[in-house]
Amino acid sequence: MVKNASLLKEFEDDFRRREGCLPYNKSLKIFESMWKETVNLKLLQRRDSMEGIDVDIRIAKILNSCLKNSSPE
Repeated sequence: MVKNASLLKEFEDDFRRREGCLPYNKSLKIFESMWKETVNLKLLQRRDSMEGIDVDIRIAKILNSCLKNSSPE
């Protein structure tokens, strides 16, 4: 997550001034390197998409029952 967007923008602008537009192959190599680093640091955890669904369903049921049982004022 980017915490300082203005610093990132400044870096990108400076990089473009120095390097110009990157060719596709170089951009792809940079992306692949960043992806591998992210995986190696275990910043992206694969997760079962259904993990925690039971909690979400219980919360939805509670919220829906509150909406149905509340009286308009």
